[in-house]
Amino acid sequence: MGVHFSKKYLGNFISEHEYEAIMPQVQAAHDALVNKDGPGNDFLGWMDLPVNYDKEEFARIKEAAKKIREDSDVLLVAGIGGSYLGARAVVEAICGQMHNETQDGLKIYFCGNSISPTYLNDIIKVTKGKRFSINVISKSGTTTETALAFRVLRQLLEDQVGAEEANRRIYATTDRAKGTLKELADAQGWPTFVVPDDVGGRFSVLTAVGLLPIACAGIDIDALMQGAADAMKEYSVCDLNNQAYQYAATRNILYRKGKSVEMLGCFEPNFTMMNEWYKQLFGESEGKDNKGLMPASCVFSTDLHSMGQFIQEGSRVLFETFVDIKKPQEDLYIQSIEGNFDGLNFLADQNMSVVNRKAMEGTILAHNDGGVPIALVEVDELDAYNLGCLIYFFWKACAISGYLLAVNPFNQPGVESYKKNMFALMGKPGYEDAKAALEARLG
Repeated sequence: MGVHFSKKYLGNFISEHEYEAIMPQVQAAHDALVNKDGPGNDFLGWMDLPVNYDKEEFARIKEAAKKIREDSDVLLVAGIGGSYLGARAVVEAICGQMHNETQDGLKIYFCGNSISPTYLNDIIKVTKGKRFSINVISKSGTTTETALAFRVLRQLLEDQVGAEEANRRIYATTDRAKGTLKELADAQGWPTFVVPDDVGGRFSVLTAVGLLPIACAGIDIDALMQGAADAMKEYSVCDLNNQAYQYAATRNILYRKGKSVEMLGCFEPNFTMMNEWYKQLFGESEGKDNKGLMPASCVFSTDLHSMGQFIQEGSRVLFETFVDIKKPQEDLYIQSIEGNFDGLNFLADQNMSVVNRKAMEGTILAHNDGGVPIALVEVDELDAYNLGCLIYFFWKACAISGYLLAVNPFNQPGVESYKKNMFALMGKPGYEDAKAALEARLG
């Protein structure tokens, strides 16, 4: 197992007896998950997903990815929320933020996650003169951001290669049996992959939702699933040695002490989208009934020059969880420069990863001295196996943490509020009365 949770810097903030005291509640949350009798129990398909997945579909995902890598220069992945965050997070963590510029072969761009015409026009530009395919991801097919982008991109593809060939270049990840996108895919003959009924979007990265784009990036999805499977076994027993449960308990103990914000930090820019995935996972799962830690994130050392001052000396409302990646994917040897014009020769004759680690260690000590509780999630390296472990670690901790808060970690009722207002203001049929009332409030 390549993921470890450390309480090394929590000793001044949480005592061991507090972990012992919260264990009966952790046990109750664990029992609710195992017995599937807690809130949201119809969305627990993620729990055994790493071993109990559709092997036939898994093989088709690999075949589709191989075809796309062979016949396309560009893959456009249209989805929003859980329909893109996990896939993009894994791709960028393993392949790098600039993988499209630094790696030969298929370029992968994510779209359908905003209503910005500027962004969509930029996506259109990257297809100019290129062979491209589309993976549209939506359970219903009517999610505004995704459906709008797909409408435009499908037409663009048909104009480029004709309707018949376009139908061979569109891959739909959607509901197994119903919905607008499923009906359209069946009618047009598009290859389809399934968004499982019992897996919510923020838990879906290890389903076809995430696996097809990840496989298209050339990432070993067998290793990804194996990492998650090993983590599933590792975190299956409820006791004080379960590190996912230690993390969940830590979050809740600190929350009850007035720490209302968790800042996930990492000293690796390629982890940026994993930060975003974490924010959706915990934000949508816990933010209910006026409860929940607000998930925030920083990429260090960059954000030490923006958020560092607040973290060090601002309101004591937060704690930090550092993701410590032990082995960099690439290193850089720092050479001495004659004349030492920048005064940095004291850093020479060693690898840059050593400097980065000292910066992390110095930051941890400084923030800790400033009154910030700090938890560590240690990851051996950013590869497919370890990302699989880490994903399941966060899943299990999130589920336990939600039940400790006495909320349903698997729904997101508040997400619908903005949609209703948006539909009304745009004049969607059936929203006429609401439109008038909203426009009156806007003045």
